[in-house]
Amino acid sequence: MYKHTMVGLVTVCAAALLAPAMGTSSAATVKAAPVAQRQPAVPVLVDCLWHPEVRPADFMLACGDGNSRLASLRWTNWDANSATATGVNWVNDCKPYCAAGKFHSYPVVVRLDNAQTWKRHPGVRQYGRISLTYTAGRPDEFAHVVTYPLWN
Repeated sequence: MYKHTMVGLVTVCAAALLAPAMGTSSAATVKAAPVAQRQPAVPVLVDCLWHPEVRPADFMLACGDGNSRLASLRWTNWDANSATATGVNWVNDCKPYCAAGKFHSYPVVVRLDNAQTWKRHPGVRQYGRISLTYTAGRPDEFAHVVTYPLWN
């Protein structure tokens, strides 16, 4: 009986002595956590479902109705300041109305810039603006270059 009591007492004392060391270890872990949340080297492009993307092959411009999207994107640059690609803008002509309209393809050069902190994930930067330069034809009433703010 005495042997079991002594083993129990030694175990309790050992646990009490180790508790401060464990607390210090936990504190060190907490202090190290912000390092893991550093901002990525390059901004992301946020899609309609709030997914961050880098160099996507396709991108929906008109999230509400799907009447304008980018496809076949080939990225030549993606860095902290801007990103550039070539691709095709598929646009619905909405004639006589959008549900009955036809999609037409227009070659474009895409430029992303205006990187900023993503409000939804402050540790991530996202591009804030997209510009499309139409290289051969363009939708009716579109300028040669159109620029849109991107959602944040």
